[in-house]
Amino acid sequence: MFVAVVLLTVALVIVSGLLAAVLAAVLVRRDGGTRPTALKHATTAFAAVITLAAAVTGALSAVLT
Repeated sequence: MFVAVVLLTVALVIVSGLLAAVLAAVLVRRDGGTRPTALKHATTAFAAVITLAAAVTGALSAVLT
């Protein structure tokens, strides 16, 4: 049961990271940016979501143990 919850949480974080990355790329392209600029913003948004998830996980593990 615990492994399933962890896997579903990881999948949710990755999907939300990809959604944020796509949204960032679309916004840059609509603003007139080039494809490399959109890709740079997309990777930054994805990395920010993953970093935030890691920070929240670290904080929760410190509190719960």
